[in-house]
Amino acid sequence: MIETADTVRTFWFGSDEGDDAAIGSRQGKLWWSKDDDTDREIRTRFEACTIAASGGRFDQWSRTPHGLLALILLTDQFPRNMYRNRPESFSFDPIALHWALDGLARGADTLLRPIERVFFYLPLEHAESLPLQERVVDLFKGLQDDVPAEQREAFAGYTNFAIRHRDIIARFGRFPHRNAILGRASTDEESAFLKTPGSGF
Repeated sequence: MIETADTVRTFWFGSDEGDDAAIGSRQGKLWWSKDDDTDREIRTRFEACTIAASGGRFDQWSRTPHGLLALILLTDQFPRNMYRNRPESFSFDPIALHWALDGLARGADTLLRPIERVFFYLPLEHAESLPLQERVVDLFKGLQDDVPAEQREAFAGYTNFAIRHRDIIARFGRFPHRNAILGRASTDEESAFLKTPGSGF
């Protein structure tokens, strides 16, 4: 296993060239598209690291903001690729949330680039908890205000997505699109909601 916090970060964000909105545009296909080849690459390259991180092997990374970010990527983002449509895709969420909340308590997020802060905050957006959803909406609103004016439209998209997540948790108390994967029975209201466009992100 030769991965480091830096190689995890470089894989996800690419080079540091360009402003944060440009990095988001350049890397968007990796981040948001559902692609079997990408899922396979992440599983092959990073699954052992994710398991090691979840077991505490890389706890020393948490001493730096970029190390914390790498731990969050390994336990929040990468499982969603490696185990897509399987219960395991969510099984590392409590660990990722721990790292994110720990970093927020220490102000580690404020030492990262805005585009990196997007992924630092996502464990809160993935939580089936209304207080955490309210908090992450505030975090994204603050992030949107922090970026230069010419980048705010791009970052408004992240804020709007957080609001959509928050509203679903406020309505249902959980994400209905996870029900089938996790073996949870959907209510009639949830079943009707799942038939609407965009309900599963």
